[in-house]
Amino acid sequence: MNIIKTEIESVVIIEPRLFKDDRGYFFESFNQKEFEEKVCDTTFVQDNESKSSYGVIRGFHFQKPPFAQSKLVRVVRGAVLDVAVDIRKGSPTFGKHVAVELTEENHRQFFIPRGFAHGFSVLSDEVIFQYKCDNFYAPQYEGAIAWNDPVLGIDWEIPREKAILSEKDSCHSVLRDADWLFDYQEKLY
Repeated sequence: MNIIKTEIESVVIIEPRLFKDDRGYFFESFNQKEFEEKVCDTTFVQDNESKSSYGVIRGFHFQKPPFAQSKLVRVVRGAVLDVAVDIRKGSPTFGKHVAVELTEENHRQFFIPRGFAHGFSVLSDEVIFQYKCDNFYAPQYEGAIAWNDPVLGIDWEIPREKAILSEKDSCHSVLRDADWLFDYQEKLY
C-alpha cells in the first residue's frame, strides 16, 4: 500500500497496489500488519456499509471516549467527497479539514483517526460506502458538528439546494458552539 500524507498529521490517504489483466483486477484492500506498520497501531472491530444517492451528505459524526473511533473508509461503487475535521482543542490544526475524493476507479481509502469528525457527500448517482471502525458503535457516546459550519469553509461539491440530509444531521451545532470536543493532550490510543 502507498501512504499519502496530508496537511494534517495522522490523516492519510491509502492507495492499494492494483494488479490488472484482461480478466479484471485484484488488490488487497486491507492488511492488519502493514496498516499497523505504516499508518496506526490499532485493531478494527466493526465493518459497516451504507448506500446513498446523489446529493446525500452524512456528517459530521464522531464518538466520544471511551468509545472514540478511528475509521478507514472506501467506496465500492460510485464517488464521494470524504472529509475529516480536526476537533481536538489545542491542536495546531484545530478546525482544519482534509477532503479527498474516493471513487470506485481510484480505489483510495481514507484514514480518519480518533479526535476527528467525519462526513461525506455523494457525487455519483449512487454510492456504496464501506468503513472499518476500531471501536464499537455506542449511540450514547455519539457526537456531531454542523456540516455547513461557515468557519470550516467546506465545499461539498454539491449545490446547496440539492443537499439531502437526515433530520438529525440538519441541526448540529457549529464547531465553536459544540458541547463536547476532544482534548489535543488526551491520549486516544
